[in-house]
Amino acid sequence: MPTTLNPYLGFRDNAREAMTFYHSVFGGELALSTFGEFHASEDPSEADKIMHGMLTTTNGLVLMGADTPNTMDYSPGSTISISLSGDDEAELRGYWDKLSGDGGTVAVPLEPAPWGDVFGMCTDRFGTAWLVNVNGAGEAAAPDSAT
Repeated sequence: MPTTLNPYLGFRDNAREAMTFYHSVFGGELALSTFGEFHASEDPSEADKIMHGMLTTTNGLVLMGADTPNTMDYSPGSTISISLSGDDEAELRGYWDKLSGDGGTVAVPLEPAPWGDVFGMCTDRFGTAWLVNVNGAGEAAAPDSAT
């Protein structure tokens, strides 16, 4: 099995809501385990918090996330962004619409970019930054400089 890189998102106390949202965006299978199930916290108020969440989609995307225990520092709005790219414009636009809508904000609209792709940047309602790039999609719309 090759080495994989899987984004792991941290939340204070809304990982269940966030991971369920990402499940509605990407589909696939969502597995959630709580601190209480694994007796991983001595604080009874954390029993229902998510210790580990994993979303695995049929097309190979894996996204993980967890709540941060009260005893650990939590800094929302980290400096990490998640990038989605590929050739299927309809699929990527579908993800974009869901991530940027319903409380999300658009930093760069999803539109043709100078390098010939369709590109956009947004932040979802949970503070996760997303970059979406449709490979070569803008080439068909770009003027033909050879004529």
